[in-house]
Amino acid sequence: MNSDVSHILSHNRAPVILQQDQVKALLPLLDVKDELIAMFRNLGQNNAVQPPQTLTLLPQDAGDFITYSGAMAEQQVFGAKLSPYLVTESKPVITAWTSLMSQRTGQPLLWCDSALLTTERTAGTTAVAVDYLAKAGSRQLAIIGSGAIALAHLRHVKNLRQWQTIRVYSPSLAANEKRRAEFTAADARVEFCPSTETCVDGADVVMLCTSSGTPVVSNDLLSPGVLVTSISTNLANAHEVPPSLLLNADVYCDYKATTPDSAGEMVIANTELSWHKEAIKGDLPGLVNGSCPLPDFTRPVFFRSIGLGLEDIAVAYGLWKLLQNQQQ
Repeated sequence: MNSDVSHILSHNRAPVILQQDQVKALLPLLDVKDELIAMFRNLGQNNAVQPPQTLTLLPQDAGDFITYSGAMAEQQVFGAKLSPYLVTESKPVITAWTSLMSQRTGQPLLWCDSALLTTERTAGTTAVAVDYLAKAGSRQLAIIGSGAIALAHLRHVKNLRQWQTIRVYSPSLAANEKRRAEFTAADARVEFCPSTETCVDGADVVMLCTSSGTPVVSNDLLSPGVLVTSISTNLANAHEVPPSLLLNADVYCDYKATTPDSAGEMVIANTELSWHKEAIKGDLPGLVNGSCPLPDFTRPVFFRSIGLGLEDIAVAYGLWKLLQNQQQ
C-alpha cells in the first residue's frame, strides 16, 4: 500500500476528511480524465444531474459562498462544492471544500479540500475537450498563462497528441526562473515566447489559462482549424477571447444547459451581438456520447469551460474509490 494512502486511512474514519496535503498525495494516483469522461457520459445519458450554481450572500456584508451541486445515479452519490469568500479586516478568506454523500444511505462519505482538486478537474476537463476537438494531426501547442492551472493543463494534455513544439507565454515568466523550471520539468519540449503573437503563431491548439477579465488573444491570430480553449475567472463577464469570435467559430462548451448563461463572452455576444446560444455545436456530454457533430476545421474551434459541481464530485468520488480500494 502507498505510504501516503496508508497514513490517510489510519487517521480517518467515515466520513473521510482530506486536507490539502492529503489530496496532493492522492491526486497523482488518480486518472482524473477517465473519471471526468465517465461523469460526462452519464450526464449525457441522463444518469447525472447538474443544477445551476447558486450564490448565497452572507448577512451583514460578511461575504458570500457559491454552491456547486450535482448527483450521479450510476455511482449512487451526490454532493456539492462550497466556495466561500469571507470578508475580514485584512485580505478576504477564500477556500473551497467538496462534500460527497451516499445515495444509498444518505450518509457523508468524504469531505475534501478543493483547492488542488479544482485545479486538476479544470485542466482535466480541458484535456477531454482537446482529445475530442483538436485535429488528429495537431503538432503545435500554445499555452497562455503561467499559474498552477496553466501548469496543470500542460501535464494533462502533453500526451494527447504528438506535439512537436509546446510554446508558453505569460508576462510574468521572464522574471520567474522557478516557474520556468517547473514548466520545463513538466515537459522538455517547452519553449518560452516573448509575446502572445509569437506563442500563438501557427498553433494547432491554444489553451488560455489566465485569470484575465478581458481578451488575451485577438481574432486575427486565430486561423481556421485552430482549437482555442478558455477557462477565464469568476470576475463578472470575464472573457479571454473577444465575444465577436463566437460569430466566426465552431463553439463548444462543457455543458450547454448552464455555461452560456455564465460565460462572459457568451453573455456579451448574446446581448450585444447577433449570436445566440443555440449556435453552440456541442458540449462534453454530447461529444463523449457521440450525439453532437465534430468540427470540420473550416473555422476556428472555441471551447469554453466554466466548471461544474459534477466535475468536483466526480474527482472526489475517484479519490474516495481510491481509498476504498487501498483499504481493501
